[in-house]
Amino acid sequence: MRARIFAAALLTAGMIAASSAPAMAQDIGQGQGGNTPGQRGNRVVQPYIEVGQVVSAELSPGSDVVTFTQVAVGVDINVQGRNSGAAVSVRYERNIGYGDDSIDSNTISGVARGTLALVPNTLSLEAGALASRTRIDAGGGTTANPLQRDDAESRFYSAYAGPSLNTRIGDVGVEGVARVGYNRFEADDALVTQAGNSVDVFDDSVTYLGQLRAGVRPGEVLPVGLAVTAGGFQENISNLDQRVRDLYVRGDVTVPLTIDLALVAGAGYEDVEISSRDALRDANGVPVIGADGRFVTDSSAPRRIAFAVDGLLWDVGVLWRPSSRTSLQAAVGRRYDSTTYYGTFTYVPSQRSAFAVSAYDGVSGFGGLLNNSLAGLDSDFEAIRNPVTGDFGGLVSGAEGQSVIGGIGSTRSAAFRGRGVRASYERTVGRTTAALGAGYDRRTFIAAAGTVLSPVNGLTDESYYVIGGLSREIGQNANITTNAYVNWFDGAGNNDVTAVGASAAYNQSITQRLVGRAAIAVDYFDSQFTAQDFAFATALVGLRYNF
Repeated sequence: MRARIFAAALLTAGMIAASSAPAMAQDIGQGQGGNTPGQRGNRVVQPYIEVGQVVSAELSPGSDVVTFTQVAVGVDINVQGRNSGAAVSVRYERNIGYGDDSIDSNTISGVARGTLALVPNTLSLEAGALASRTRIDAGGGTTANPLQRDDAESRFYSAYAGPSLNTRIGDVGVEGVARVGYNRFEADDALVTQAGNSVDVFDDSVTYLGQLRAGVRPGEVLPVGLAVTAGGFQENISNLDQRVRDLYVRGDVTVPLTIDLALVAGAGYEDVEISSRDALRDANGVPVIGADGRFVTDSSAPRRIAFAVDGLLWDVGVLWRPSSRTSLQAAVGRRYDSTTYYGTFTYVPSQRSAFAVSAYDGVSGFGGLLNNSLAGLDSDFEAIRNPVTGDFGGLVSGAEGQSVIGGIGSTRSAAFRGRGVRASYERTVGRTTAALGAGYDRRTFIAAAGTVLSPVNGLTDESYYVIGGLSREIGQNANITTNAYVNWFDGAGNNDVTAVGASAAYNQSITQRLVGRAAIAVDYFDSQFTAQDFAFATALVGLRYNF
């Protein structure tokens, strides 16, 4: 039921973007040489239907071979204007198998992100939605590119909406944002018990975020810039009624050192609290596990504090902007009662090349991570899909390189402090586009003493990923694409998972709207939870019709 709700959210976002296209096209202007699908910044509304035949062969540990027919419908939208913009990629897929061990499945996947100007240059409405599949291991780790016959397949969904404000009151600039989000993770067969210990996997959560900032730039009123910011974040996690609350108020000063370099320092007050209830227990004191494999919450139990910080926060850093194409912001300080580091660096020398790296640090649950990464996505991007399965694995290509949202790392239900770094590089030379992305994520879990989650308190899950891709146009009517990925998950308790894969696809236009497709993929999974490794090779041939 909830999956259909998220499907409706994605489709609604697509229809909004399509209906807004004429107005946005007026912003774009005329005489730009037409609307070429895939050309970022133009008006693109491309519905399609696909039919293909798929053969999947198990290379290890067995030698099983299955075939099935794949039918899919979808739409890709990218519409950009002066004050509004939207990008949508949504796809519904039906796999029809043959024989006693046939594969029959229905999948909807996609991503939508848009900004609608309610008052130009002042007030906007932002919204986003995400639906994707992943492969979950018994230790709670996830990897990309699940196979259609993989019994560890899971689905995750995320959606948010809220207004943003950007205006001036005299010399004072005022910025604000408010968001409400919902997140859900579904794992039909992936919740398992190993050695009598249940891995409690995230179910769903609601997030709330608000921030208001007022400030003056250097040289406007004083030689230095001054700003005051107040805000907060809260996530209500259904598992054991966990709650993450982070409230703060701070002041910042910006001291110019040169024309393109400034020193930035800030200090303030924070109040951070993470709490939960315990699981319902039977007459013998054993935690009760529900039909979905998750602990049943004892709603009558008192709320227990897992983490609480109330006091000073501060940080110092630099802001370097030598040009409109290069930007660096980096800071070190004290937050959550410990040292914190964060920052971003972007370098976009031209429309054909982009490099970006960012470091982050914060407290949330799995759902908050999904919402924040979705909200951080620009509304001008192209979704990258697996050429064989058609899945959207959370990878997009935008004006500042590649970005990865969702599906990476641990799916434990416990709240955590997440720190990490991610980087991407993208370059186009002639008809060839190459991209590379890499990242590291570290989650230290936080749970209240005396509750069923207390054994995970202080445990750390780490994940790494490297993703690469290459595409090339062949003449006017064909193209080839290749992709490769490596995911490493290093879970607490020696729960390690490695996933490696590569794919290649060839697309040939038969008529103006009809395209022939051929693709092949190889995937390998190595998990310490299973005695054997798994390797599969999958091939597809089919047709796509663009309406």
